[in-house]
Amino acid sequence: MRSDRPQSAPLSLKIAAAAGLAFLHLPILLIFVYAFTTEEKSYAWPPPSLTTSWLAVAWNRPDVWAALQLSIMVAAISTAIALVLGTLCAAAVSGSRFFGRETISLLVILPIALPGIITGIALRSAFSLMEIPFSLWTIVLGHATFCVVVVYNNAVARFRRTSGSMVEASMDLGADGFQTFRYVVLPNIATALLAGGMLAFALSFDEVIVTTFTAGQQQTLPIWMLEELVRPRQRPVTNVVAMVVVLVTLLPILAAYYLTREGDQIAGGGK
Repeated sequence: MRSDRPQSAPLSLKIAAAAGLAFLHLPILLIFVYAFTTEEKSYAWPPPSLTTSWLAVAWNRPDVWAALQLSIMVAAISTAIALVLGTLCAAAVSGSRFFGRETISLLVILPIALPGIITGIALRSAFSLMEIPFSLWTIVLGHATFCVVVVYNNAVARFRRTSGSMVEASMDLGADGFQTFRYVVLPNIATALLAGGMLAFALSFDEVIVTTFTAGQQQTLPIWMLEELVRPRQRPVTNVVAMVVVLVTLLPILAAYYLTREGDQIAGGGK
């Protein structure tokens, strides 16, 4: 008889998995170590000694706060735009059948499939052609192109797992379209939208390539970090900021994972 208990993975597979995880995450741990080193100009290993003074230095840098504020504003606005457009696109694609539906779906997800440099060059060319000056909104437009995709993918998957009979029952009971969306559809897709919004915020917050082509002279936090890396002094400040970025982007990704991992059942599909 076959046992229902899951079989243990081979030792070689466990070692390979551990090596892969170490390859991915050890460089991130080095960022945390170098954020506390006393060495200012190089990345000596092991660090000569450790200090927390760089935390205060980074805290008192006005350019860090300006870059952080710009990154948060761009990410928040891009995420809000993505939530609206991504949800509407997902509702249209999953809720009805029409000519060219698959083409529209492909066009929605295309920006995240293209290399970022292609998107950046295309947007910069368009802004130059229309004589649009670089500003907060040019960065937002660039980030919204891929943030919409993240929200769309989460929303369309949840729409397809939501039973259509719930919407039909709501309409049969006299609810209009807005009431049906508010009281039936939205509660079933809320966690997917929240997860998509968190992922979109995290992607926008640390975007570099598209931002380079759409920011002009403005500095988001990732752009600030790239420019600081070439300076010979106070390099640990860059690692302090990088450590904060890791924590800021990690929390939304973890929250999105835990919000979506239990969403495999079809809402309204039970008896």
